[in-house]
Amino acid sequence: MPGDFPPEVEREAAAAAAASPASPGDGRADHRDLPLLTIDPEGSRDLDQAVAITRLGDGHRVHYAIADVAALVAPGGAVDAEARARGVTVYMPDRRSPLHPAAIGEGAGSLLPGEDRPALLWTIDLDAAGEPVAADLTRTVVRSRRAMSYAEAQAAIDAGGGDPTPALLREVGLARLAREAERGGVSLSVPVQEVVAQDDGGFGLRYETPLPVEDWNAQVSLLAGICAARIMIDGGVGLFRTLAPAEPRDLASLRRSARALGVPWAEGARYGDVVRALDPADPHHAAFAVRAARLFGGAAYTPWRREDGTEPPVHAAIAAVYAHVTAPLRRLADRFANEIVLAFCEGREPPAWAVAPLDEIAATMAATGQRERQAERAAIDLVEAAVLAPRVGESFPAVVTDVRDDRVTVQVADPAVVAPLEDGAATPGERISARLVTADPATRRVRFARGPG
Repeated sequence: MPGDFPPEVEREAAAAAAASPASPGDGRADHRDLPLLTIDPEGSRDLDQAVAITRLGDGHRVHYAIADVAALVAPGGAVDAEARARGVTVYMPDRRSPLHPAAIGEGAGSLLPGEDRPALLWTIDLDAAGEPVAADLTRTVVRSRRAMSYAEAQAAIDAGGGDPTPALLREVGLARLAREAERGGVSLSVPVQEVVAQDDGGFGLRYETPLPVEDWNAQVSLLAGICAARIMIDGGVGLFRTLAPAEPRDLASLRRSARALGVPWAEGARYGDVVRALDPADPHHAAFAVRAARLFGGAAYTPWRREDGTEPPVHAAIAAVYAHVTAPLRRLADRFANEIVLAFCEGREPPAWAVAPLDEIAATMAATGQRERQAERAAIDLVEAAVLAPRVGESFPAVVTDVRDDRVTVQVADPAVVAPLEDGAATPGERISARLVTADPATRRVRFARGPG
């Protein structure tokens, strides 16, 4: 993974931060009066988005501020070149490998509370059903009022009162989830392993259980991405986040898996309807969720130009056109897509620096995204092996989550481990006793076999 930034990159970032356009003027509006707040994981400093929601008749007005990274990164400069090499911020158990130097990523570009910051501000009006009826993006200056963790935001929603945005976020999030279901989209919840720091300085494992506010917050990000994609389509060029539709034969196979696991799939029911009805506490349903997650082809970044004569590409899981635009501090592609959208909203042609390299940016995101996934998997594998190393020979209650090409995967609840089962046939959803036979931190290898009982 990329480590420290080269000195010339740090120097350029520091100079850009010192000259940050955090005041209105020169085409930059002033929206510092908006009661924006950020909602992120505990301790986050690279804050890309801030939200404020108000009622608008029977619907809502969503103000969504996005860090204006293009105001701090000169095209063709040292920071730009380094960001193109990194592609994404990678979060590891003990450190981050950031996309931008801290002077930008955690400083002048981050929407920290109480600080004037350059931003791109979405104003999206929703009708009573949660559908956008107007969307606009403008370059501005904002000042976030508060940085909330997910837990704090959920507590504020549950308690009621106080800042109205968290409660209205719930209303908007639920409405957008309902619209997603109508489109045939789905947000699939699969148990996610997470490495966590412990009080003794070591690391442990857990399965992450998202709070409801995380889904509602994600729906606002998806809303901005859908609006951005529509604006780029109207303009004739853009960079889209895409996912191929499921093949009919794969859907048929998934139906057979549902029958085998006892997961209800009524005649005429769509894939998304079945997934939304899953009970994550049921091991058969959890195994089906793992299987369902493989239904679609890999997500990609796809440049599109009307002049090529092709239809705009769709994200099959979202069931809509969609673009990544809400995390420019942490994703390279967002900076380019944002400038294209902003130009169209202002009635001008997008800058050449944003449009010309779209194919290159898509390829970069594919390569660096794969590196990110490999690094995250390696970190989890290492912690799994280290945590289990003293316990070789023990047996653990486990659930078979996947059987594919004679490779059996089991999930242990405590510690939160997902690993291969070396011997014997198994059935997805089956509860077994798994005996630990290998836990080697040097090779990051963990293996189970069927144990007694």
